[in-house]
Amino acid sequence: MRVVNTKMKQASSFMLVAALAAAVAGCGGNGNQKEEANSSTNASGTETKQNGNASDQPKLTNLKYWVANHSAASAQMKTYAEMEMYKELEKRTGVKVEFQHPPLDPQQAKEQFNLMIASNELPDVIETYWTDGYPGGPEKAIEDGKIMKLNDLIDQYAPNLKKLLEEHPDWKKQITTDSGTIYSFPFLRGDDKVRVFFGPALRQDWLDKLGLSVPTTVDEWYAVLKAFKEKDPNGNGKADEIPFYIDKDLLNVDAPFLGAWGINYNFYQDGGTVKYGPIQPEYKEFLTTMNKWYKEGLLDQDFAAPNAKLFDNKMTTNLLGSSVLYNGGGIAKYTNLMKDADPSFKLTAAPYPVLKAGDTPIWGQKDFAYTGIGAAITTSNENPAETVKWLDYAYGQEGEMLFNYGLEGVSYKMENGKAVLMPELLNPPGGVSVQQSIAKYTRSTWSAPYVLSDNFQMQYLVLPEQKKALEVWSQPTVERKMPLVTPTQEESGKFASVMTDIQTYRDEMLLKFIMGAEPIENFDKYVKKIQSMGIEDAIQIQQAALERFNKR
Repeated sequence: MRVVNTKMKQASSFMLVAALAAAVAGCGGNGNQKEEANSSTNASGTETKQNGNASDQPKLTNLKYWVANHSAASAQMKTYAEMEMYKELEKRTGVKVEFQHPPLDPQQAKEQFNLMIASNELPDVIETYWTDGYPGGPEKAIEDGKIMKLNDLIDQYAPNLKKLLEEHPDWKKQITTDSGTIYSFPFLRGDDKVRVFFGPALRQDWLDKLGLSVPTTVDEWYAVLKAFKEKDPNGNGKADEIPFYIDKDLLNVDAPFLGAWGINYNFYQDGGTVKYGPIQPEYKEFLTTMNKWYKEGLLDQDFAAPNAKLFDNKMTTNLLGSSVLYNGGGIAKYTNLMKDADPSFKLTAAPYPVLKAGDTPIWGQKDFAYTGIGAAITTSNENPAETVKWLDYAYGQEGEMLFNYGLEGVSYKMENGKAVLMPELLNPPGGVSVQQSIAKYTRSTWSAPYVLSDNFQMQYLVLPEQKKALEVWSQPTVERKMPLVTPTQEESGKFASVMTDIQTYRDEMLLKFIMGAEPIENFDKYVKKIQSMGIEDAIQIQQAALERFNKR
């Protein structure tokens, strides 16, 4: 699957039976034992403080949960409720979840999210990219009365997450705002091996047929794409090859090609100084290059209107030569889909391109442990304490196994103390990707509010091409990447109003410059327009937020 931002993005009461409550308590370590000393849980699951103050929390049986769907799941089921992981979770907790999924299209999903927020008809839980999905960020969402501050609730009712944050202060720093607020149950990538998962990739069989090497610089990419266009690598005698597909949404995710010029499509830091990539002189050079590639037919002419099904068709009908792909949802997906239809089909990872041969890439995809995805409890939730308990289950030992691997004896087995995915999940029949195979059981190939295990990830990288991709895509220094800073409540409104208009204009002009509707000669006018819209104010807000983050 291509990266969209799906850059995009995604639970209210929870009643544990006595045995499960004890299991969760056991996972909590000393922190939970301290809590146990002050409270007890009766047979109905209602917690009563030893001082005599009952919590008065009713038993939770139903939960409305809004979260973006995923193509690997939607191809097989209507909602996540049909996923084996959630069916088992319902059995263990007694909580039936009604999932609310927006359309897969990122723009439509964003529109539905905005309508939901504006309507005030909120579900119990919303899981999404809170750091950039809500105008003004999570502090603004709390200020607007949409979601709850969770610090006290986590301290009282989430022993598993509390223990993890105590053990990993860097994780806590990332999920906490500058004012010390925790606003969601986070999706966390637990190890470096699970933080790199997409990058540039090409048809290795096309390169071999034309006697070409994997490109490393922008100029080498140009030469390869020209050869793909002109030398009939698919061998059908037609000039129908599409050398490169660059999804406009990919520019938002760690600058796959733009990064060759040392900048990105948003804010970045250079020696501690915040800058905005789309107004830098280097951005003009990038646009000039992309405009040349577009005019020469090296870019997919449909790139302005991303379409996942159309992309799949182009990749599986021997038309597309290169793109930026997920490791599992791209390299593995298409390799498995094509292994019977075209045994010669082979993809290979390419390094993030640079301008000068031998240079180390600055920009590339490498996530922080936390990327902004989390499950927040809305102010419409009538049972926040029980919802916190339900969400906390995923961070304990039993929840970790369920969310990463699914059901023991069905989707995984234990060998030498480690969970091992069943062979049939990792070697599905032709026409079925590994990601689709695993998606029947868990969300572990994309995201959920839990901690992703590197043990799972290294099994998921089944193919030699995938293991090579992890190595190749791990090379960039990512030294200029902004951490997940958060504006203050005072800054949020101003930042949101400024950047909403700027981002809309920026995106429109990106397409116009690349497709030639706007002459590159008008770049300076474009920069002045963004400056007049208040970008310097936004940069100052980001600069202040970066300095506060560094002091957390």
